[in-house]
Amino acid sequence: MRRVPVAATIAAFLLSTPFAIAANATPKGDPSKGKVIAEQVCAACHGADGNSVIPANPSLAGQHADYIVKQLQEFKAGKRKNGQAAVMLGFSSQLSDADMRNVAAYFAAQTPKERGSSNKELVAAGKKIYRGGVASKNIPACMACHGPNGAGIPVQYPRVSSQHGSYVADQLKAFRTGERANNQVMTEVAAKMSDAEIKAVSEYIQSLH
Repeated sequence: MRRVPVAATIAAFLLSTPFAIAANATPKGDPSKGKVIAEQVCAACHGADGNSVIPANPSLAGQHADYIVKQLQEFKAGKRKNGQAAVMLGFSSQLSDADMRNVAAYFAAQTPKERGSSNKELVAAGKKIYRGGVASKNIPACMACHGPNGAGIPVQYPRVSSQHGSYVADQLKAFRTGERANNQVMTEVAAKMSDAEIKAVSEYIQSLH
């Protein structure tokens, strides 16, 4: 059987419907106002500086502001329903669009902390998937959208580096089952991944910085 070159797989993926956050960047927020909201509303779960210490809750430090705004809007609208959706619905419902932009600007300006990994074998396996995909299953390389170092691309693709591995794994599984259905491309990619592949690539993503 002829193997599909990984480069061709990546190219095809990039030409498909993108994991786009918005056609245009949202207006910039005020980090100083966002800091107040973060300390009063977000800190208990995501950390005052966006570096969550609870694996079930994502770290937001250094995340692209547009991505944070999009997720808050979708929690508020009930479009994103997985994980802590009920909790996030309550919090996001209290926020105006300006509040969302402000808190997003604050978290985007924070420095993500390096997490590393203790499982070298998983990291090695995850690196192969992240950087090269799985051609036999038509799984594209994660770095095609999220970058070699997991920094993502503002407005289009979220930052994933230094994220809790268990959180990443939970999101990929939620995309795979359809529990999280707010991005069709990630649903299609995750649907092709085994538990072992998800665990490996999640561990590698946590090790990125």
